[in-house]
Amino acid sequence: MHGDDLDTDTDDTPSAERGESGGRKRPKPGERRVQILQTLAAMLEQPGAERVTTAALAARLQVSEAALYRHFASKAQMFEGLIEFIESSVFGLVQQITQRETDPRQCAARLVAMLLQFGEKNPGMVRVMVGDALVFEHERLQQRMNLFFDKFDAALRQALREATPASDTPTVDANVLAGVLTAFAVGRLQRFARSGFRRAPTEQLDAALALVLAGV
Repeated sequence: MHGDDLDTDTDDTPSAERGESGGRKRPKPGERRVQILQTLAAMLEQPGAERVTTAALAARLQVSEAALYRHFASKAQMFEGLIEFIESSVFGLVQQITQRETDPRQCAARLVAMLLQFGEKNPGMVRVMVGDALVFEHERLQQRMNLFFDKFDAALRQALREATPASDTPTVDANVLAGVLTAFAVGRLQRFARSGFRRAPTEQLDAALALVLAGV
């Protein structure tokens, strides 16, 4: 996760917490907010990690819990920052792929591959995407991730509508195949998270997608 992709805010951490007396450089505007999100994501990457508390997050950052709440009103808002990063990253790439790729099957395959590659590069985000990290958090966070996959499914449906021109029911066919591909992607991400990030979501991906798309 790159700090430039995240929302920024003005840092107002007290000088004692910034460590200025110890010679540590004062964070630039927004740097502390980005640092909090990056640290939260890193803590989620630990295989078998339990619920991340604000106390543990503050300890990792060597600041007080009060310092965290100067940048985020709640822990739920921190998770929303991670979800915003996931949404902007993935759907920015969805737009690029759908604009460039004219072959429906290839477009669908590339969309699924992109989602799984994003997860493989961002293990902590995967625990948010599949809901493992949201079990004890606010319900709206899980609802937002559900909407994320609904939107991804819709992008696949749109891409696949031209894939079966000889079919009497191209829209129905596209909807069914998009659902299968979305379920496949979610399953790969869940396996990745639950294997302690040992089973790569892109494992034998080309062969698996070829089988799924063989009837298109």
